[in-house]
Amino acid sequence: MLKRFFKRFRSQKGLSGVMIALLLVLIGVGLVAGINVWLTGQKNNIMTKANTAINNAMQ
Repeated sequence: MLKRFFKRFRSQKGLSGVMIALLLVLIGVGLVAGINVWLTGQKNNIMTKANTAINNAMQ
């Protein structure tokens, strides 16, 4: 399905290059945002586990 979509999208004349560039920019922004959310979640997990380990060691 995507293969047909990209084939039709590339065959368009005129602004197709601009449209492909915009599509790539949107994909890039989405990837950066997704990675940022994932890294923030992982950082919070590490901090929680570290605090738990420190509290357990202090008892």
